[in-house]
Amino acid sequence: MSHPILEIKNLKVEFTSENSSTKAVDDICLSVHQGEIVGVVGESGSGKSVTSLSAMGLIPQPPGKIISGEILFTKKNGEIVNTVNAPSKLMQSIRGNEMSMIFQEPMTSLNPVFTCGDQVTEALILHKGMTKKQAYHETIELFRKVELPRPEIIFDQYPHQISGGQKQRVMIAMAICCAPQLLIADEPTTALDVTVQKTILELIKSIQKKTKMGVLFITHDLGVISELADSIVVMYKGKIVEQGPVQQIFNQPQHPYTKGLIACRPPLDVRYTKLPTVPDFMAINEHNEIYSKINSIPEYLTQITLTNDHRINRHKKIYNQRPLLEINNLKTFYPIKKNILGKTTQWVKAVNDVSFKVFPGETLGLIGESGCGKTTTGKSIVQLSPVTSGEIMYKGKDVLTMDKQELQAYRKEVQIIFQDPYSSLNPRMTIGKAIMEPMKVHGLLNSEDERKKRAISLLKKVGLTPNQFNNYPHQFSGGQRQRVCIARTLAMEPKFIICDESVSALDVSVQAQVLNLLNELKEEFGLTYIFISHDLSVIKYMCDKMVVMNQQGKIERYGECDEIYEDPQTNYTKSLIEAIPKI
Repeated sequence: MSHPILEIKNLKVEFTSENSSTKAVDDICLSVHQGEIVGVVGESGSGKSVTSLSAMGLIPQPPGKIISGEILFTKKNGEIVNTVNAPSKLMQSIRGNEMSMIFQEPMTSLNPVFTCGDQVTEALILHKGMTKKQAYHETIELFRKVELPRPEIIFDQYPHQISGGQKQRVMIAMAICCAPQLLIADEPTTALDVTVQKTILELIKSIQKKTKMGVLFITHDLGVISELADSIVVMYKGKIVEQGPVQQIFNQPQHPYTKGLIACRPPLDVRYTKLPTVPDFMAINEHNEIYSKINSIPEYLTQITLTNDHRINRHKKIYNQRPLLEINNLKTFYPIKKNILGKTTQWVKAVNDVSFKVFPGETLGLIGESGCGKTTTGKSIVQLSPVTSGEIMYKGKDVLTMDKQELQAYRKEVQIIFQDPYSSLNPRMTIGKAIMEPMKVHGLLNSEDERKKRAISLLKKVGLTPNQFNNYPHQFSGGQRQRVCIARTLAMEPKFIICDESVSALDVSVQAQVLNLLNELKEEFGLTYIFISHDLSVIKYMCDKMVVMNQQGKIERYGECDEIYEDPQTNYTKSLIEAIPKI
């Protein structure tokens, strides 16, 4: 094999604060060759992104600092550059031209005050010396190459005017515009619909094959890597714990951490009583050494497999009751165009004639791509979105006809957990006060002391500690923040909870822990859920029945999860199933 395009040798990166220092990357070695896709896998905090930022020379100094090691990059002319100590002017000529990066969140990576086209032409004019006219035509061709619809229109649009998948395509066009030697893709499909994710992955692989560039693909999802990469590097707490060809890692994983990552994604062919998690597979002894807690993985998975008889008996119990919630012909339309007299002439039919029932103790899944109306349906149920027409019957009473007092009581019983826990929490309020606030608003308990005791009790219930009561949201990880939001929801003693994409942006290992927690709380408190997701594997694990919604805001399929998975019937439902990464 030829000399690698990127070779990282014994890299150590440290971040320092006033009182402490953290070793983010600890003595790692890896390489990427021409035409090769190397997948780097691990949970948040494992050092994946720090590794890629180090290669690009983008580590913020301070607080970050490369302590030791080499990062050798081979340019198109054969020159080898150590990016650790390369002059800034040299790195500016390399970044975007010879080595480029697709960042995790395209909305924050694209400049909101420039059009999508201008952001690509800028790189072409800077690195290729093109005229504005030449750069325009090249950008239009790039937009066609990444399969953006109406490229001439998108060229003049701003990032906020296009969808998440389209923004990511603009980022890919920007990354490949100068035909780089190396493409670094840092979580480029996190939180995207599974169908959009599939097209983005296929697009990256197609471009990589045509250009023979090397790709360093960073993700927390081994399912994604299994369909894309040639080899895998598994990182844990800044170290590489395992690496090798894809087939070897998946068929014969050696490290307990790798085994846990593979097992914790919800399977499609069986149901488990609980999802396996990374802590189920690994432990640390008194010598700070990692060892496997499970000798036989197949035997362990057999123990937690749910039988078909259990599912049938559960459904008999659930569906012999009266519905807790009935949605009848629900419509939620948004005006988007008015005539000169101010009369609406065009509507977005976000939810268009939707009907379903939810029974006590049931988990009903709402699934579909972005824009199908599933989140609007959830917000309409809790009266956060105005309803155009239809009925929302809760315990036999139409929510749309409730007076102010009845509506307040309803909102106490029916709660919602939002997709992004960080934006759901007030950054200036400690998480203890965030949990106590709704109790105070609804007049629950008699004093602040009682509310504080309940808040601490709820923190313990969701796997956090009383010591974290006075911490702020930024001091927690994504999974911990979602646990705080769950605790705040439970503070209202609800009967019905709508979970709106509440695990879509989490690591698969953290996702498994949160899903297990939601199921445990459901049994303990007798809760009923509507679970909104774009991922059918999560829906199939969590839910009894599912509602498949299409891009017209209508119901495509409605029935038991297992039946729909085995017999999708419609092309749209089939596409959702086929888009799920399969290990």
